[in-house]
Amino acid sequence: MTDQASPYPIPRINELAPDFEASSTHGPLKLSDYRGKWVVLFAHPADFTPVCTTEFIGFARHADAFSARNVQLIGVSEDSNSSHLAWIANIKQHFGVRIPFPVIDDRAGHVAARYGLIHPGESQTATVRAVFVIDDKGLIRAFVYYPLTTGRSIEEILRLVIALQTTDQHKVATPEGWQPGDKVIVPAPATQAAAEARSSEGYETVDWYFSKKALPLG
Repeated sequence: MTDQASPYPIPRINELAPDFEASSTHGPLKLSDYRGKWVVLFAHPADFTPVCTTEFIGFARHADAFSARNVQLIGVSEDSNSSHLAWIANIKQHFGVRIPFPVIDDRAGHVAARYGLIHPGESQTATVRAVFVIDDKGLIRAFVYYPLTTGRSIEEILRLVIALQTTDQHKVATPEGWQPGDKVIVPAPATQAAAEARSSEGYETVDWYFSKKALPLG
């Protein structure tokens, strides 16, 4: 534990994601070039480590599902491109999985600094397991940080993206554990008249503030 305040800022929800340019395993990359697409930017502590390997395999196996949702996956750590490329080849050799997304070389720490990826209480050098979900307008919509010891659920990250896109499209909210196809929460009425009318609006209503509905299929 440390009593020191972290000097590394953490971007906030609904702020513009800090832009950056970097080299990657797919060549030069600039975050703002992905406007019009959603981005899942995820940091890992180091190449050639077992937990990170399981996460990369997970992201690769879900890559088509992310792509179908107009999502670009981008990995980042403070390892070199040469290290990334060797690790990617190693994953294909030993696990039979091809990594289809770019991985950023952040040896200079520019991305880590902009996204608050170094937490000295966890490690002075390795980036924590951070995930940033950035929408098609370049806004940060959600983020989560994990310690070095704990692998992430890629299915949960995909579920989060789908939930965010669903709430944007239908102007609703999603309850705990929501999965595509489940009922969604209708925004609570904002006036007395609307609250009194809620029970007659055809929703699955428990009380004036708590109503659900099914979304159209497709």
